[in-house]
Amino acid sequence: MKTKKILIIATMLLGCHGAMIAQNENEIKVTTNEGEEDIMEVPAGMMLEVDSLLNLYNSKTYLQPGDCNYRDFNPDFPRETFIERLQRIPSVMEMPYNEVVRKFIDRYAVKLRHSVSIMLGTANLYMPIFEEALEMYNLPLELKYLPVIESALNPKATSRVGAAGLWQFMPATGKQYGLELNSLVDERRDPLKSSDAAARYLRDLYKIYGDWNLVIAAYNCGPENINKAIHRAGGEKDYWVIYKYLPRETQGYVPAFIAANYIMTYYCDHNICPMRTKLPLKTDTVIVNRDVHFKQIAGVCGIGIEELRTLNPQYRRDIVNGFTKPSVIRLPQTYINAFIDNEDSVYNYDADKLLTKRVEVDVTMNDVAESTVTRSQTVSSRKANSRHGRNVAKNKKGRKGRNARSSRHGQNITVKSGQTLSQIAAKNHTTVAKLKKLNGLKGNTIRAGKKLKVK
Repeated sequence: MKTKKILIIATMLLGCHGAMIAQNENEIKVTTNEGEEDIMEVPAGMMLEVDSLLNLYNSKTYLQPGDCNYRDFNPDFPRETFIERLQRIPSVMEMPYNEVVRKFIDRYAVKLRHSVSIMLGTANLYMPIFEEALEMYNLPLELKYLPVIESALNPKATSRVGAAGLWQFMPATGKQYGLELNSLVDERRDPLKSSDAAARYLRDLYKIYGDWNLVIAAYNCGPENINKAIHRAGGEKDYWVIYKYLPRETQGYVPAFIAANYIMTYYCDHNICPMRTKLPLKTDTVIVNRDVHFKQIAGVCGIGIEELRTLNPQYRRDIVNGFTKPSVIRLPQTYINAFIDNEDSVYNYDADKLLTKRVEVDVTMNDVAESTVTRSQTVSSRKANSRHGRNVAKNKKGRKGRNARSSRHGQNITVKSGQTLSQIAAKNHTTVAKLKKLNGLKGNTIRAGKKLKVK
């Protein structure tokens, strides 16, 4: 009964007595029977070019053209066929048919048919991850197609407003669900962690609304916009009633989601041939407690840098920040032993060049103390100094000379148990090469209790 109601409302709202007019390739213009016009934006995942999907490492490495003998055209079907097919999808979520849904199906089946072919191949890599996360929180498996309209299954996708990854998390929402984001790490791009976070977010949205259409819409535009739309609609909580009060992209989001479920199920009927997938080699993880650059791993273990980036998309600048906290690196299983057996060599490989974070500045403690006093001076003190500029300059010159003499005495530290040259160098803002030269060291091994010059 509710499905029938949705179909009637959708037909009235979306143009049974009006016209559906294409605004441009990324918009759909809706004219209602009241003469009002709304423009729906096509979701971001439906705007990605085929070339951008084919240039991904996974596409180039694991996808091959399918061997179907289909003619490359989209056959036409009557309205009743679409209704019947949507009803046959095994789903606990409502999949109603209306003319807006049909527009989005046609876009996938015609304009985006080659992108669909790529996504069908890529789905073999990502769908098991999505399904496992959804199953863990007892959510409908149909939700696995949300990343199809969010990112076109592109883990590197970034929207114009800053959403990132397969599930297109905004920074604030990602952090709310435990995804780390800083200058070196963006876990929104990690397929495993972002899928778990997305499942928890969807579960929490369902606790609020109890309606999957509203949950999907809220996932796109946020609960605040859904609540505003419900208020403007006089308290109505039916998506097909409140949709016209939603942001333009969200107005087409639910129809696009239904269309994605349809096309990923009935692609054969539209002569879309999925790309064949060659599953990647099994992978495993290692945990590091020191910073390491992908080029260090590649240089010592012989693994390709692009493969490392693809397996570890959360690291933004090819640096795994293990010194901040224990961090995980995912490697093909065949490279795990090579990394473990050569771990010290990996850390030392071009470390001076690859892990330098700042330009070295020779600053003594007296200089620091002097600058602190200078910053704390009052306005009146600064005016007084300006009246006696020459005396101030003379005094500074004298202090600078004394500081230079005191810095010649150098600075020593005692090596603690477990410390390495790399850690000591980082802590004292110097380099391993300079430490070795300063102390006459030939190798990288140091013993606890040894005194080292660091300046």
